[in-house]
Amino acid sequence: MELVIRNARVMTCDPARPGLGVIDRGAIAIAGGKIAAIGEVSSGTREIDAGGRLVTPGLVDCHTHAIFAGDRAHEFALRAAGKTYLEIQAAGGGIMATLGPTRAANDLEATLTARLRTMRAAGTTTIEAKGGYDLTADGELRLLAILARHDRVVPTLLAHLVPPERRGDRDAFVREICEQWIPRAKPLARSVDVWCESAAFTLAETRAIFEAARAHGLPVRGHIGQLSDLGAAELLAELGALSADHLEYVDDPGIAALARAGTVAVMLPGACVQLRLPPPPVEKFRAAGLRMAVATDLNPGSSYCETLPIQMWLATTHFGMTIEEAWLGVTRHAAHALRANAGVLAPGAPADLVIWNAHDPAEIPYRYGTSLVDTVFVAGLDTIAK
Repeated sequence: MELVIRNARVMTCDPARPGLGVIDRGAIAIAGGKIAAIGEVSSGTREIDAGGRLVTPGLVDCHTHAIFAGDRAHEFALRAAGKTYLEIQAAGGGIMATLGPTRAANDLEATLTARLRTMRAAGTTTIEAKGGYDLTADGELRLLAILARHDRVVPTLLAHLVPPERRGDRDAFVREICEQWIPRAKPLARSVDVWCESAAFTLAETRAIFEAARAHGLPVRGHIGQLSDLGAAELLAELGALSADHLEYVDDPGIAALARAGTVAVMLPGACVQLRLPPPPVEKFRAAGLRMAVATDLNPGSSYCETLPIQMWLATTHFGMTIEEAWLGVTRHAAHALRANAGVLAPGAPADLVIWNAHDPAEIPYRYGTSLVDTVFVAGLDTIAK
């Protein structure tokens, strides 16, 4: 074995084990960048004594907008003074305020790399990252191409909203997304996302974009129910969507449909709390048997946060999720939303894992203002170490 980690409290998140799959006084053997064995293992070329500390899968952030330029701190101040998201957008802020800086930026690669480094230092080893801050065909392809060059990054083509210069003919813009963006994005994107909302795309426009995506073999996911319920949950369920994200506003038939479809409900507490929205109906999701993931929604407007443990704290304190639900939400369930081989520690899985300066899984969200990361391993190599 190339590496053996001994004397660890191993939280496997393996569905073959109950709960979080915790093994006390466990060991992990790594070879060829993968988990070779867990439990009783042979000696390794290199050995680490974890000293009883918690070892978990690398965290999976299944909803981010990690590639953008500029910031919108002034909007944060406006919201603190009582302005709503829609009021700020109507005055030219919101997503539109990020289009210009992103379109003009020539250092997006370096900016993205720095953000990914910050996320990894906080324990995240796999992230989903959306485009959506250029909103031209060539520009969105540029964003996806940058994302696709990074290991452990899952690119998503996002129809974010109709930019001001295209509002004179929305139908033409939607056709362009269907007929140009999606076919050209297929070699780069792993899925197609749409923000279905009164401030963005209608339910009919969303259906057209999703059907074009499926015609080109791309699965779909959706920003839905953030500010209002347009009935998109049933549409996502009908199309077998990977995830339904936000869900502050969703009715009972929508929840039931998502549960039947096996779609993952992605909780984005940072944006919800910052925008002063009601929390999603977590108890109803739980009762329906919906898998719940937790993500940062990293973006410049409503959740400028690269750190999943902070979102776990919000999920448990503000959304009423349990510690087990929050941990599965940033590991196994988040990976399921991405169709990614990640989020569990089991023989044959990638050796992406974190050694924490903690023993109890509850310590990570409990001490949300302090990084408890000791070492982050990707493919068995320690990339971040304190």
